[in-house]
Amino acid sequence: MIVDLPNTTTSAISKTLVKIREEGGAVALGRVLTLIISTRPGNEEEAIEAANDASREHPMRVIVVSRGDGGAAEARVDAQIRVGGDAGASEVIVVRAHGDAALDEESLVMGLLLPDAPVVAWWPGEAPERVSESAIGRIAQRRITDAAASDNPLGALERLAGSYRPGDTDFAWTRLTLWRAQLAAVLDQPPYVPVTAIEVHGASDSPSTVLLAAWLQLQLGVEVELVLSEASRGSTGIVGVHLTRSNGQIRLDRTAVNIATLVQPDQPTHDISLPRRNLRDCLAEELRRLDPDDLYGDVIRRGVPALSQSVA
Repeated sequence: MIVDLPNTTTSAISKTLVKIREEGGAVALGRVLTLIISTRPGNEEEAIEAANDASREHPMRVIVVSRGDGGAAEARVDAQIRVGGDAGASEVIVVRAHGDAALDEESLVMGLLLPDAPVVAWWPGEAPERVSESAIGRIAQRRITDAAASDNPLGALERLAGSYRPGDTDFAWTRLTLWRAQLAAVLDQPPYVPVTAIEVHGASDSPSTVLLAAWLQLQLGVEVELVLSEASRGSTGIVGVHLTRSNGQIRLDRTAVNIATLVQPDQPTHDISLPRRNLRDCLAEELRRLDPDDLYGDVIRRGVPALSQSVA
């Protein structure tokens, strides 16, 4: 069910939610958190679709704040409430703010938060310069950004490194989960020979490639050679990781969209499922933990600057 509320207020939206719950049987009971999605007009639906899919694992209230730059347009707020089949296992409130009404994001959402439930904020596109100090970021326990969606992904990663606060995370890090798990599993097998050299290959616009290199350098204490290629040459994201030890080289290379080839000394070659993770998978993973990701904090604060110095 979809209910449109043109030229409305936060109070009217809240009252309509109560009315829907009382008359239609749609309930907010069992919601484990409030997810606030801050985006620009025209970019709402992809984020809503991902949130709806993730809500089947994490029932929640989704508040989408879509706002322009404010100023010229007439100050007004239009809203839409989606429940039932149009909202997965969540309830979705889309708030479109125009003109001066778009200048204060906090006032647009405060009256719609679930009581006594944690708040997670997500910026699917460009994020504020310092997310923890933004209007939405100040009221959220977790703050999710996506450096890959920025016009300058590697520049966005550097800003995140300089402004990190506990509770921050980025989908560029979440997309590394399968890579990190596979590499850790390989190094946990005998023979336990130290790694002496590391190469990480990826696209020049891939923040995940930089984070993977920073993680390896931080964890193994070995300087990483970061090899970046232009995306126009057909490579996107992480292409491969080569770990050199005294007994030979371990190579994990993505040879197809969802397949990587693992080559190890004195062992047969293996093809491994290593799919590119979509928004739904990344969002669902991040919503599984509401405490700060300390490892990401170490990598973004210490690993990325140290890698930048070694590359320079």
